[in-house]
Parts: sequence; structure tokens; C-alpha cells
Amino acid sequence: MIPAKMDSTLTTTISEKSVESIIDWFDLHKQSFYTLGWAYLGNHQQMEELFYHAIIKVHKELVRFKGESLFETWVTSIFIDICRELSADRSLITRVETKTRQDIFKALDQLKEYEKDALLLTYVKGISKEEGAQLLQVSVDKMKEFLFSGIRSLRNEIGEGSLYIGCKEYQKDYIDYLERTLDRPKKIDLEKHIYHCPDCQADLATFQDVILTMLNLAIRLEDLHVPSGFLENVKDRLAEKERRRQQKNKKHIRKGLILAGVFALLIALEIFKGVISNPYYAWTEDDQELRAFLQQNLGERLSLEDESDGVKIKIKAAITDEVQTLVFYEIEDTKKDNRYVINNFEGVFVENQHEIMDGEGYQGYYPPDLEADMNKEEKNVYHGKISLQPINRDNGTIKLQISKLQKIIRDSANQNGGLGFQIMGEKTGEWTFEIPVTKKPSVKYVLKGETEVEGIPVRFDKLTIAPTATILHYGINMNQPNKRIDDLNFDYLQVNDKKLNADMNSRFLFDTQYDENWISFQRHFAPLFGEKPKHVNVQLESAQLTFDEHKIIELDASKNYPQTFEYAGSTISIDMVEAGQPANVIISNHEVKNRVYDALHFQIFGEDENAMNSMEFNTEGVLMDKNGVVYDYNKTPVNFEEIEQPRNLVTVFNMKLQNESAGEKVNPKRLEIYGYYAMKYLDNIVKISVEE
Repeated sequence: MIPAKMDSTLTTTISEKSVESIIDWFDLHKQSFYTLGWAYLGNHQQMEELFYHAIIKVHKELVRFKGESLFETWVTSIFIDICRELSADRSLITRVETKTRQDIFKALDQLKEYEKDALLLTYVKGISKEEGAQLLQVSVDKMKEFLFSGIRSLRNEIGEGSLYIGCKEYQKDYIDYLERTLDRPKKIDLEKHIYHCPDCQADLATFQDVILTMLNLAIRLEDLHVPSGFLENVKDRLAEKERRRQQKNKKHIRKGLILAGVFALLIALEIFKGVISNPYYAWTEDDQELRAFLQQNLGERLSLEDESDGVKIKIKAAITDEVQTLVFYEIEDTKKDNRYVINNFEGVFVENQHEIMDGEGYQGYYPPDLEADMNKEEKNVYHGKISLQPINRDNGTIKLQISKLQKIIRDSANQNGGLGFQIMGEKTGEWTFEIPVTKKPSVKYVLKGETEVEGIPVRFDKLTIAPTATILHYGINMNQPNKRIDDLNFDYLQVNDKKLNADMNSRFLFDTQYDENWISFQRHFAPLFGEKPKHVNVQLESAQLTFDEHKIIELDASKNYPQTFEYAGSTISIDMVEAGQPANVIISNHEVKNRVYDALHFQIFGEDENAMNSMEFNTEGVLMDKNGVVYDYNKTPVNFEEIEQPRNLVTVFNMKLQNESAGEKVNPKRLEIYGYYAMKYLDNIVKISVEE
């Protein structure tokens, strides 16, 4: 279970000591996270990859941690994201389980992502529905819906679930009843109904069986052994990453000259009138993004200031719509040459949040940008923005309290994961503001457009044009046999003649609507001002896919190797099959130029399939960019960030198979391939019609 709120001393230690202290924290919690990660990925090699990326991401996003929330809950949300990415990529996946547990995991892997997440968080991680809802960024009711549909789907995968159909009006209470949290009147009513309804009796019994199966799985996973020196390997990789980092210089277009004569005239007119108008500030505002909002009359210039211990915060403007509330600010250190930023996930509190804010609304994150022209002029002044949730009414006043700022410096050596800045401490104080806001309207357009990616239908349903973001709503069909899209990436969205880049700081968001055969998503793009869409195009960039293609290859340790077999258009070599404790199996394919697959999804079975429960997994591989250039990261250092859309192609799988009975010899008898994973580059532009 997730413990009480994280100790503030430990939070400060992590902030100050950076990666090392994050590794120490994971070391304290490695068993529970190893168990959760195993449920997604299923082999020790992938666990190392998972923890490696999780530590990097926690380190990079530590500035986003909101001190009032549970630290482990926040880390778990990051951990789950990476589990999804790795399981979607499938580049190194091979489950290592007994036959019975293999079947359960295979069934879980067939579920929709949110169903699987809900089941694993609730029954394996053991957290409450409220915490699970927070992690998945949905309401508690939606979390319950995910659990219900997940149990029903899992029941269909592992049994004859489709034969059990209870009464719909009572099904919604099944989970609470089985967990003994159902209100007494509802409990009595349900029990009376079940007594007279054979269909609900059978339906509820199978639901209980699935929950017991998940709880039993959780007990078994708790016995997983975390390999000795596991985090030391991760730590070594992180140290190597630090040594390879190179500085990246950002290029920015310098600010052009403003029409001095025109503004001189404007100033003269305004002085004559005795007031400074908003249009003047719209053209003279240094912040180019804020300037665009002001020019479109989507916000008003504010002059709200508060000072605490020599640090002055000025709220320059606030723009709110149904997506989010953007607050533009300026911070000046009046005593020293320090630069401070606001982290909207820590030290920021909206006093009337429950009254005025939409609790389920989006809240983005915008990292500090010291390379912006306006932040290059003065050493003691920083201009930035934060995102708050949208308001739940047409207008109102946000009572904002700020208690902590972060001190930052430019990361000239690029030592902070490419963020461009380093956190050098914090500043506490008391700054309070009452910010008047008026919600700007959004316009929704029904779209009609479809395409296919490897024969899988993708549809485009809706376009939301809000002042702060342009949102594309799309769906992916999940009912195709033998293949599915795990991830879809876009290059840009074009509305009329304007190209909008994807917002890299926003996350992929699930739409809340439920469709039996489709999963709906949202993707945020740059704002679009004053445009009525007549022509909408979307440029697809790439897709991560899973293909089911079953093949069984018999193994015999008494024969001579290497031997080859054909699969997915490639010739794959079995280099070694060696019985023993452990047994050794090596398969390889170094031909990557025209290879269809990135990696294989397979399992190796011995004579006693239920006895094999452990596999050490080592791989070799190369990266191939979009242009077909191959980078061998096993031989030479590779700057991963500079490779355009790399494919991770596994060339060697090296496995050591062990038996759960110590000393008993393992004899590999069968290689069973379930399918393969592949990244497909997409160059097609999809033309989408806009319904009037």
C-alpha cells in the first residue's frame, strides 16, 4: 500500500542530491515497484530498463512534484507511464513465467490499457480507488467503470465469461459488494435479488473468481526475487549517460524592431487621454506568446504585485478557457542577482479551488525557458507562465497563494537531461493575489475523416479550438485480428494554411467516452487564433504496432547449432541450445536493413513447462533512424536525442533458463513465438472534412 505523506526532509534531500537520492529512494521501495513492473513486462532485463528510465524521468520532472500530494503516488504515475511505453514498444519483451501464470499475463495483455492499469493498481499495487483515479487522472466513478470492464474483459479471456450475463442494474454494485464496501441498504437489496436470480448468481460468482485470481497473482508476485546488484547496474548506466551528454545550443529568432514612430504616436495619444490602453501593451509586450493573446483580445494586462523578503512577483495576465488557465508572471529579486520560477505543482495553492476550479480539468506543465529573449536581459528577473485548471464558471476571481519558489541557473553544460536549467535551491515566502478571470469560449467542430495504418482503422472525430490549445480528438479501432496500434505519433496538424506543432509538454489524454471496439484519445497542438477551420489535414509521423504471428520451433540440446528458421520474412539463427542449470539459449538476426520486425515476443519451454520460472535476459541491438542509418550503441557511444525517430532493433537474445527446483537440470524443448513488434514510419497526410 502507498504510505502516508512523504517526509518533508526526504523530499528536500531528493531535491538537493538529485539522481543519487532518487536511486536511494527507489532502493527502499524496489520490491513493490519491481512487482508492479513485472506485471507489465515480465522479465528481469526489462526491469532494469524500466527502473533506468523511471529514475531519469523522476529526476527531470522533480520540479513538477506538488509537495501537498503523496510522493509515492506521483512516482507511481511516472512509473506506470514508462511501463506503458515499454510494453507498447515491446522491443525486449519475453515473459518468464510458469504456464499458469503465463496464461494470466497473456490474458491481461489483451485488455485495453486503462482496464489493465486499473486492475494492476488495485489488486497488485494494492492502492485505493481514489488513489488509482488520481494516478489515471480520472474520476473515482470512472475508475470503478474501468475496474468493472477490466474484470469482465479478463473473465472473457480466461474463461467462458460471455455466457454469464447478469441484470445490468445490479452489476454496478458487484465490486463494492465483493469488497464489502457497499452501503447496507444496497447490500440487502442486491442479496435479495441474487437469491431469486440464477443469472446474477453465476455472473457474480465469476466476478469473484476473477478478483480472487488477481489477488492470488499479487501474492505470487510478492515472492519475486529482486536480483542482487540490480540497482547498481542501473546506477552504472546513469553514470555512463552523464559522461556522454553533450551540450546543445538552441537557436532562437531574435526580436525584431518595433515600429517606433507608430508607438510614439500611440504613446502621445494615450498620454493625452490620460490612460494606457490594452492595444498598446499588446504590441510592446516582450513575451511573444502573451503578446499574441493580447493582440487577439483574449486577455487583459494585469498589474498585480506582491513582495516577500526582497522577491517581487508580478502577475502580468491570465487567460482561461475550458482547457486550462494560463497565468503569465514576472519575478524580480530586488536584493541579489537570483532568478526564481514558480512550479505550479509545488508551493502553489488556490484558496478557493473547490469553489471556482474544475477539479477534473487539465493542468499542463511548462518548464522554465532561460533561452527566451526576454530572459536574457536581466540577471535578477525571470518571465514565465504556469498552468492551472480551468474555472467552472463564466468569470470569477482566483485567490492564488504562493509559498515557495525555485532558484534556477542556466545549464550551460547540459547536465540536467537537456532541460536547459538547473535547480539550485528554493525560496520560501508569502505572495497572495486575487486574479480576475473571464472564461474565453471554445469552438467545437465535428470532423469526418478516416485512414488506415497497416489496415487498422483510425478515425478523426472532433476538433476543439480553444484560446490556449487546439485539441484533436481521434479514435483507434482495437477490434482487428492479429494486429493493433500501441501508439500513434503526429508530425503536425494543419488548419487552413497554418501548421500547428504538437504540444510536447502535454500528455496523451484518453477521452472519457467508452466504445466497445474503439479507444478515443486527445492530442494537444499549438493555439489557433481567429480561424474557422475549412480545411483540416493531419500529418502522421509514426506508429508502434504489435503483430500476432504464431510459430513453434522445436529445440534439442543434443543437436549441433547454429540452425536457422524463417519468420516474418527474415532468417533467424538459433546459435546455442544448451541444457543445464541454468540452460542457455541464444537466437540472433543481424540483418536489419530490410527487417520487418523490431523485436520478437516469445517464450521458451522446457520438458516440465510448469517448472521453469526464471530467465536472465541479455540483448544486443542497434538503432536505425528514419533514413536507414544504423547506429550500434554496443560498440560506440550514441547521442540518442539527435537520432530522428529511431527504431530499436534487437539483434541478439541471450537467455539463461533456470528451474524453480535448485539443482534440477533444465532442458529447453520448444521456442514459441507469439508475434513481433514494429515501428512504422508514416508519411501520409490525412485530409479531414469539417461538418457544418
